[in-house]
Amino acid sequence: MSRAARLASRAVAVLVAAGLALFLGAGPASAHAQLEGSDPPDGASLATGPSSVTIHFSDSMQAGFNTVTVIGPDHLAYQQGQVTAANDSVTTGVMPLGPAGRYEIGYRVVSDDGHPVQGSVSFTLTRPGPGKGVPIANAPQAADAAPGGDGGSGGAPVWPWIVGAVVLVAGGVALALRLGRS
Repeated sequence: MSRAARLASRAVAVLVAAGLALFLGAGPASAHAQLEGSDPPDGASLATGPSSVTIHFSDSMQAGFNTVTVIGPDHLAYQQGQVTAANDSVTTGVMPLGPAGRYEIGYRVVSDDGHPVQGSVSFTLTRPGPGKGVPIANAPQAADAAPGGDGGSGGAPVWPWIVGAVVLVAGGVALALRLGRS
């Protein structure tokens, strides 16, 4: 077998081994952030409205890209100010609440692993407050969640593909340089 043929077969073997390591080494995606609780707690009955709502998750949240809404029984929005993320929680301010009834806290947030998480919790205001919400279309909101989000469906991370591509290109360059010297 000629020297070039041995080098080519060795390069193919290295590339096949790298490809197998890439595919076999990529394990399943880790669990995504899950809702762990809220303040006020889901299903709580309150005599007076909260000045803010906080939602707690099992993972850290990214700053920005988060939306939290507080919608009253009158179908008006009561959230105010920016949504802030700190560690595993997101918080937004709440205007003085209006009519008694069920208030829904809707959220769409992005965890540190880059996956959007969405859902809702609710509480009941037992006595009417002095506030008046704003129409949902005019409500102040933070930037929309990450564009093109997949709704938290999961999937394999992209970094193994990038590493594999770098290894393949580097191997091809090394092989071309070695064969070019022969």
